[in-house]
Amino acid sequence: MKNRLSAVMVVGMILMSFLIGSCGGGETGPLTAKSVLVDAKGVKVAEATLTETPQGVKIVVKAENLPPGIHGFHIHEKGVCAAPDFAAAGGHFNPFGKKHGLKSSLGPHAGDLPNIYVGPDGKGALEATATLVTLKAGKPNSLFQPGGTSLVIHANPDDDFTDPAGNAGARIACGVISK
Repeated sequence: MKNRLSAVMVVGMILMSFLIGSCGGGETGPLTAKSVLVDAKGVKVAEATLTETPQGVKIVVKAENLPPGIHGFHIHEKGVCAAPDFAAAGGHFNPFGKKHGLKSSLGPHAGDLPNIYVGPDGKGALEATATLVTLKAGKPNSLFQPGGTSLVIHANPDDDFTDPAGNAGARIACGVISK
């Protein structure tokens, strides 16, 4: 009787594991990613966490050692951050073929984000949701494309309109988006 009861318990536990796993109860939480942004000298100047939400990808950035002022901030189409100019990161992430700018009637690029403000102490922070991207693999707007994607901080503010990059100027920091 004791062995039979043990066998029934083992079968029950196996069935419960299967049911929990197939119903989503075994999930470990939302999809997340990160990016460490460096300047042209390779010095870390910002760190970003990215989290999948029902509204899009929430991006939280903490920056330091940056020039004071307002800086354009974008998701770029390639996961390559080669100094000194970070040109290898390509253009803004734009899987839907839109024009640049959060204020453009023909846009925005999926990678267009709000500007980041950096104070006189060189520190800044930003929390924004990129509504046109996902961290889910296999989607055309996934940030996990073959070749990757990156986050870039520019020297000047993005005017949120001018194509292709909002007159944001030189790229001063870059970080590959990774799991």
